[in-house]
Amino acid sequence: MVEGEYLDFRIREWQKGDRIPAGRLIASVLLEYGLGWEPTGADRDVVEVERFYLETGGGFWVVEQGETLVGTAGFYPVSRGDRAVELRKMYLLPAVRGRGLGTFLLQQLEAEIQRRGFHTIWVETATVLKEAVQFYERHNYLPATGVETARCDRIYSKTLPQP
Repeated sequence: MVEGEYLDFRIREWQKGDRIPAGRLIASVLLEYGLGWEPTGADRDVVEVERFYLETGGGFWVVEQGETLVGTAGFYPVSRGDRAVELRKMYLLPAVRGRGLGTFLLQQLEAEIQRRGFHTIWVETATVLKEAVQFYERHNYLPATGVETARCDRIYSKTLPQP
């Protein structure tokens, strides 16, 4: 399970009451980089977490600091190869960045993905999200081709070691 504690943060599974706060958090991070919130397009999965994540064998988590939602992350199965998932909506508010939380969260997600029997992780991002690009490259995600999301211009993949 991805749920757990890191420093003063709590990672837990998404609940229905998180829908609006998670959407607001993601919209605020996108705005920070000049990107728009697209609830009927690229961000529809956050509006319909049950359909896109929970009902497909994926998962979606939120990060709290006290009572405040400060991050989100999820993944769901995709048909880009055998036993593949796409890492989605990994966002942290600016105030909590630079403390190792992103790395911890990614490690937890990768362990859960592997535990569920998936082999390959895909992630799409945009060049304007410079920190995200550097983050994925630093964590051994390799550039690939086949971007599917209109606001994204980069895609990365990582193959997990098999147990």
